[in-house]
Amino acid sequence: MSGYPMKKVTLKNGSELLIRKATEEDAEQMAQFKMHISRESDFLSFGENEIEITAETEHRIIQAENTTNNSVIIIALIDNEIAGFVTFKGGAKIRKRHAGEMGISVRKKYWGLGIGSLLLKVIIDWAKGTQVIRKMDLLTRADNEKAMKLYEKYGFKKEGILTRDMCVNGVFYDSVSMGLPID
Repeated sequence: MSGYPMKKVTLKNGSELLIRKATEEDAEQMAQFKMHISRESDFLSFGENEIEITAETEHRIIQAENTTNNSVIIIALIDNEIAGFVTFKGGAKIRKRHAGEMGISVRKKYWGLGIGSLLLKVIIDWAKGTQVIRKMDLLTRADNEKAMKLYEKYGFKKEGILTRDMCVNGVFYDSVSMGLPID
């Protein structure tokens, strides 16, 4: 994983968490994970049945991310179940290869165990190790204060507001653009 090996961590509740780069063999479980989380949180950019989530599409996504040096999918497993994941997708054009967007999600039953924080540290370490990534960007809903505090803890700064960026059940929400220079 560009210098980042598998990592085992004991969580607050005593569970063992395995963090590693996703492989094509994870496609079916990734599809199940995304379908599950689409029903758990309105903070995601997609809701239930809003995106095509199949083992085949996940296989293609993982395969594509594994063939570049500026993109990655990292999963966190508890008892062989995906508890969370973090992705980074760098730009395809030469002028944009150094930057990209990060996304992170943790299954609700594992909230509060520090998995999001661990995944954030892993993806930042990965980005630093690439010698390609110089900027990480993300979008989060403006009312997701817990997430913003976590991102700020790792050095992300607010860079702008996108008004009415999401509409969930007829209610509009602003999004906050945040960024982290990688030096």
